[in-house]
Amino acid sequence: MSRIVPAVFTALLIGSAINHAAATPAERLAKAIQFETISYQDRSQIDLEEFRRLHAFLRESFPRVFTQLEVETVNDHSLLLRWPGSDSDLKPVLFTAHMDVVPIEPGTEDDWDHPPFAGVIADGRIYGRGTLDDKQGVLGNLEALESLLAEGFVPARTLVFAFGHDEEISGLEGAGKLAERMLEKGWHFAWMVDEGGMLISDNPLLPDKDVAIINVAEKGYLTLTLVATGEGGHSSRPPKTSTIGRLSAALERIENNPFPTQMVGPVAAMLERMGPHVEQPNRFFFENLWLTGGVVADRMSEDPMTNSFVRTTTALTMFNAGVKENVVPQRAEAKVNFRLLPGDTPETVVSYITELVNDPQIEISYERWDKVPGVSDYNGGGFAVISDAISAVYPDAVIVPSLLVATTDTRHYIDLTDDQYRFQGIRVASSQAASVHGTNEYIAIESYENSIEIARQMIMLAAR
Repeated sequence: MSRIVPAVFTALLIGSAINHAAATPAERLAKAIQFETISYQDRSQIDLEEFRRLHAFLRESFPRVFTQLEVETVNDHSLLLRWPGSDSDLKPVLFTAHMDVVPIEPGTEDDWDHPPFAGVIADGRIYGRGTLDDKQGVLGNLEALESLLAEGFVPARTLVFAFGHDEEISGLEGAGKLAERMLEKGWHFAWMVDEGGMLISDNPLLPDKDVAIINVAEKGYLTLTLVATGEGGHSSRPPKTSTIGRLSAALERIENNPFPTQMVGPVAAMLERMGPHVEQPNRFFFENLWLTGGVVADRMSEDPMTNSFVRTTTALTMFNAGVKENVVPQRAEAKVNFRLLPGDTPETVVSYITELVNDPQIEISYERWDKVPGVSDYNGGGFAVISDAISAVYPDAVIVPSLLVATTDTRHYIDLTDDQYRFQGIRVASSQAASVHGTNEYIAIESYENSIEIARQMIMLAAR
């Protein structure tokens, strides 16, 4: 009881009594969590009023940002902010994040230490859906901007901030429309930074050092729909091979024949930069990937935590067949999701799976996910700016380029930017990172405050 009462009191305080502009960064983030800006796959379930309420809260909380910068609401619910620089010859830089969050899985509500949308501060942490993904990104950038404006900072380079509202369901109406608006304006950016990378405090290879991961690429996304058709009818006279059996056999072949391992450029660069900091024999393997890359990739594939770095992954995600227990269905459908390594394409995946399935009674179809970002320069100016910003706050961190095994809104901006990076300066343990889209999502107050300082550093260094 002693733990619950202060938490509830804090939540009530944040909900009603504070002056948002005078609150602490932690209190403002906690309040932002209370707006249930949930992206449901069925868009008719989305409460768009929650986004309007969040916008009003942001305007009240960051008055300098919303009065001194150029601000535009795009497609009713996304925000576009521009801070003009003094030197129009310099290419601008783009910072992005998203305001929406994923739903809470039904039946797991009681598994949370604190209600997921209560915005509770307790035990040196801020709890709730969006504390890691990705309201801390939106609020952290705004905190940094507000403080720099208060100090009278003037950028030489123009800076743009784009906050979408539907990243969790593909970003077409948020980042997609923001990108269209920026293309209309004729803007083009030297580089951009989106969500994705972070500092990991307990990397098993470097347990005594923070590892700062700047993602210079992300995996592609592809879902195949497999449909088996055949003889149906009464279950008392079943066919020799049912549609369910046919499709299940195909799925078993797919699952038991994963794509081969590969050592792609961003992952090789990550290991090479970690090499000088790890113990033998890993140091030898990481520093000589020209010789050992295949062995390292195979070893990484044995661990679920690292398997995604070295192969295009296969996930059986949906199966649908039948309408009644005593009726053999004439149709069975399954969906299989793939996350593609750089270099693999939808065509190569479809070709491989078609050969594996090898069944003319199973139709394979897909919708292509266009505009997969390429591999950005990890020796270039944008990467250096992010690295210097990290070092200013975490001077002992080992900074590495890497591959994001998920997907982000970044793909919507690739026609606008020369290079795309993914990093936000939060520091988490591996187990905490697993709470993204899961249960008990939280961020430590110290980690959040440090991420704001990293955002400040990135903005100042990018603005030179």
